[in-house]
Amino acid sequence: MKVFVGIDLGSTTTKAVVLDEDGVVLGRGITNSRSNYDLAAEVARTEAFVSARFDLLRREVEATAGREALDRLLSAFRLEQRRAQLGLLRERVETEARLSESADEGRALLDALGVLFDRIEAEEEERFESGDAGERSDFFRDAVGSAYARIAEELVCPPGADRTVNAGVKARGGAGRTPNGVTFDRLMGLYDKSIVAVENQRIELGFRDHIGPALFRIGDPREVREGVSRALALEIVVAGQVGTGYGRARLPFPKEQIRSEILCHGLGAHVMFPATRTVLDIGGQDTKAIQVDEQGIVTSFQMNDRCAAGCGRYLGYIADEMNVGLHELGPIALAGKRPVRITSTCTVFAGAELRERIALGERREDILAGLHRAVILRAMSLLARSGGIEEEFSFTGGVARNPAAVAALERLVYENYGTRRINISPESIYTGALGAAHFARRAA
Repeated sequence: MKVFVGIDLGSTTTKAVVLDEDGVVLGRGITNSRSNYDLAAEVARTEAFVSARFDLLRREVEATAGREALDRLLSAFRLEQRRAQLGLLRERVETEARLSESADEGRALLDALGVLFDRIEAEEEERFESGDAGERSDFFRDAVGSAYARIAEELVCPPGADRTVNAGVKARGGAGRTPNGVTFDRLMGLYDKSIVAVENQRIELGFRDHIGPALFRIGDPREVREGVSRALALEIVVAGQVGTGYGRARLPFPKEQIRSEILCHGLGAHVMFPATRTVLDIGGQDTKAIQVDEQGIVTSFQMNDRCAAGCGRYLGYIADEMNVGLHELGPIALAGKRPVRITSTCTVFAGAELRERIALGERREDILAGLHRAVILRAMSLLARSGGIEEEFSFTGGVARNPAAVAALERLVYENYGTRRINISPESIYTGALGAAHFARRAA
């Protein structure tokens, strides 16, 4: 079976898309870009082929095994992947704890970490058993980091305890501690130091690596097992691949297999929404306003690539300052009733202004609502300079997954251009990789 691969190596996330010979998406993969771009591209590509194998498996056995069995197999597979990553993280964190300045501190840390990681692993098992498919980050760092911070806080200040002393435990410099003297800051410091090393360490996460244990978890049904065997036996041949994105120069592709982000986002948006004429992409490091024709060919564009202000990396910094997951920012901002006017979207000064607003008694929901409006106002300026907003308009990139950013965009587009059809796909973050994959297919 011939396939075509597109890789979008972004500054914060790396995406990959696999197409079949008819241009149908077989699989998608995504990961944090880390400081190791080569590894990020490898992981995203691996995830895309895992997704492709599952798609082929679904085609093979859905009629006989049923969707429910396949969904449970995928859930079991993801659990096995996460258990492997958690095991590596636990080993790294405990190694760092053993390097403590005193033996007593090291033992206390290891005791606390044992409880912490046991609880994380138990929660993952419970999530699988209950079939919980609730909202969570795509990224291991964010998902496990959120659970780690929550459980660490509970360890230093158990439910029902007097929290007046520990009110600032989530903030940097929190004073909470466990009965044996382990502080929240110490636990989080171990995590922050270890997660970087774990993300830059190769670990086998492919289809063959975890499908066996996943099958065992769901009872190894014969129809599914036979379908897995056929899916594994099918030879997949990469007939072409194209790379794009902020770090595209790092990809091990010949020059003719590299395309600019502008071209790939324009074509990707056209493939998803053929009537698209204007594209706004807000990525991790830059914002792009693109005009395309009826073939998806770029006719003009404007790009903010000198500063991360108002981009995904800026929002990530704000999330870190507020000690929440990036995926939590949008829902919190939507609860804002009186958006605060943000005077600067400069990443350098963001933390200072944020702390000042909180000190003045502003609600964090209102601060974040104002912040999202400020981000979109910058994007609207780029759109105006690129030629305005034509019918139809597509919003792509990771920030298109943020509901507060979408709400702010809808309001500002209506205020400035009237009624416009705004296209947002649940897979909008893959737009650049999709365009790259279609360039590969066209070349072949």
